[in-house]
Amino acid sequence: MITAEVALYPQKTESASQIINDSLGALGRQNLRVDVGSVSTRLQGTEETVWEGLKTLFEKAGTRSEVSMVVTLSNSAE
Repeated sequence: MITAEVALYPQKTESASQIINDSLGALGRQNLRVDVGSVSTRLQGTEETVWEGLKTLFEKAGTRSEVSMVVTLSNSAE
């Protein structure tokens, strides 16, 4: 099990919040624990599902704007 803390930053858009929310919504189809905070989101699951979740977030947001994503990964117990 690994944990990723991720912050997504859509660029050059007035719809940043909507892009973030839509990207997070795309995670609903994956077997991840998702804890949304005010500044970042924590994803927890197997290595495969966390990496896939990160890819989903980045790709979904990237279809609507340029995007930067900051990720901290940990394999330690919570």
